[in-house]
Amino acid sequence: MTNGVPQPAFYIFKCQQSAPPGMPKPSCVSQNDPESQQLFQHLGQKLMTKGLIQTVMPIQTGCLGRCQLGPVMLVEPGHTLYVGLTRDKIDRIIDEHIIGGRVVEEYVVPEEMWGEPIDPASVSH
Repeated sequence: MTNGVPQPAFYIFKCQQSAPPGMPKPSCVSQNDPESQQLFQHLGQKLMTKGLIQTVMPIQTGCLGRCQLGPVMLVEPGHTLYVGLTRDKIDRIIDEHIIGGRVVEEYVVPEEMWGEPIDPASVSH
């Protein structure tokens, strides 16, 4: 038993990519969608009010590669990519997945957009 700081049980990577105005590419934080600009702050506040900030680490990231389904966030462990996020969906993900241990399947990226990972050893030269 060590006296060190325990590692987080979960990491939540929230895409904060914002395309410049006028760009055709969708982005997870949009100038045209005020709610999308507040989701990372909402995530952090929700984790604090639930007392989870010691064991769940929210991290701002760049693009996670599923822009057309944004806003998105990736929960680890598990490679669970949640898409089309809103404040209410984040609340439910924290309650059901992070606390309850059950993935909120209806908010997960469609399987055809998120196939099985490719083993790096199988493609390295």
